[in-house]
Amino acid sequence: MKAIMVMFDSLNRHYLPPYGCDWVHAPNFARLAQRTVTFDNSYIASMPCMPARRDLMTGRCNFLHRSWGPLEPFDDALPELLSAQGVYTHLVTDHQHYWEDGGATYHYRYQSFEFVRGQEGDPYKGQVRDPEAPPMVGRTLQTPLVRQDWINRSHLRDEADFPQIQTFTKGLEFIRTNASADRWFLQLETFDPHEPFFAPQRFRDLYPHHYTGPHFDWPPYAPVRETPDQVQHARYQYAALLSMCDEQLGKVLDLMDELNLWDDTLLIVNTDHGFLLGEHEEWAKIVQPFYNEVAHTPLFIWDPRCRQAGERRQSLVQIIDLTPTLLDYFGIPIPPDVVGHALRDTIANDTPVREFAFFGVHGGHVNLTDGRYVYMRGPAVAGNGPLFNYTLMPTHMRSRFSVAELRDLELAGPFHFTKGVRTLKVPVRGCSYDRNLDTMLFDLAVDWQQLRPYRDSALEAYLCVPLIDLMRQHHAPPEQFERLGLTAMAVPAH
Repeated sequence: MKAIMVMFDSLNRHYLPPYGCDWVHAPNFARLAQRTVTFDNSYIASMPCMPARRDLMTGRCNFLHRSWGPLEPFDDALPELLSAQGVYTHLVTDHQHYWEDGGATYHYRYQSFEFVRGQEGDPYKGQVRDPEAPPMVGRTLQTPLVRQDWINRSHLRDEADFPQIQTFTKGLEFIRTNASADRWFLQLETFDPHEPFFAPQRFRDLYPHHYTGPHFDWPPYAPVRETPDQVQHARYQYAALLSMCDEQLGKVLDLMDELNLWDDTLLIVNTDHGFLLGEHEEWAKIVQPFYNEVAHTPLFIWDPRCRQAGERRQSLVQIIDLTPTLLDYFGIPIPPDVVGHALRDTIANDTPVREFAFFGVHGGHVNLTDGRYVYMRGPAVAGNGPLFNYTLMPTHMRSRFSVAELRDLELAGPFHFTKGVRTLKVPVRGCSYDRNLDTMLFDLAVDWQQLRPYRDSALEAYLCVPLIDLMRQHHAPPEQFERLGLTAMAVPAH
């Protein structure tokens, strides 16, 4: 038995043919849907990139306890759980966040790994002089990340140089080399179609359009201020990069056909979250609130045990379900800290595993959906506090916690998932996710685009009950209940 996870970053389901898109060139995603089960109600858990991956590896939400950060010493990590039971684990990725301060504990959990350099602002090639770059919409070479990206782009002379192409080439090499072996797991993960939306010209040629404005393939994390032509151009650039992803996905499917891997290989194709491409007059994925363009994700699974293909599933599932699903597939016990559910019966016959999906970001909305209603609970107190990071790994995305941040730390815990270990409790001084945090309610049955938020006190009171239950399941710290105005039903201090 083998397993392959093909993971994309920032994949918007509305741009995929299996989810109703009729203009993006992605025939291999359509082919994938015919060979797998397509999930219509898959949701994120913790946001954004590395919090999502910590959820993926541990099978539980971590956004109530800390912001972007590494795996913690007490975390049960999926690759280690597999390896301990004789399943060989290998990671191939061009996702540079694994090698930053805030992600540096992930890749060594695999028995082997390959990292391809050069995506986005990865500090890859050194160049003292400024690179050549055209006038850009909303970007400047004075920004280090943008400057480095244009240096990196200058080294992409042929298609074979693109990090995504190299990543899939290495992943295909692993599959071909080990096809006859048993009990292995490959995580084949590309940063694309994450911004910037830079793809070879032949993929851009799939979307001919008249555009004479400045260069624009890297939307800001901000409200839309660009012209309609610029917005549409950025969408075509995203589609071009998605078509590139589709072609590489097709190579995986081709190899599974060639080597007859469908008989004994679990295939998961997923993403960490979606992306706003001007919907709701916003760009990107970390601006609040998390509309369905971000929160409602594509997911495809082939399980050779039940061999269901070309079917759709309506049950609510989340990224935290993938760890128990893989453990169950290999016959490995699921640790008690895992909150997600194995999806074996859901894949086979749409057996539900939960009534509500639960998701959010540290310091932002805490969200709940039953597939029809989406409830976004915002802070009830001025200042969006109190708020703390609970960690033994005090790092942000690209830096360590500052001395100033650490001066007022205390010891907290233990939480139920820390195995008796107390953590640092570090005050958060201001939160970057404090825009658009009004409590909102949407009824997807009549407003699937989430354009008309409304309030219904009776329905909200009803939804607060499972919301609190799920916060308790994840052992939310007491101040999270206070922050959200839920202290009337607060849990005892841990």
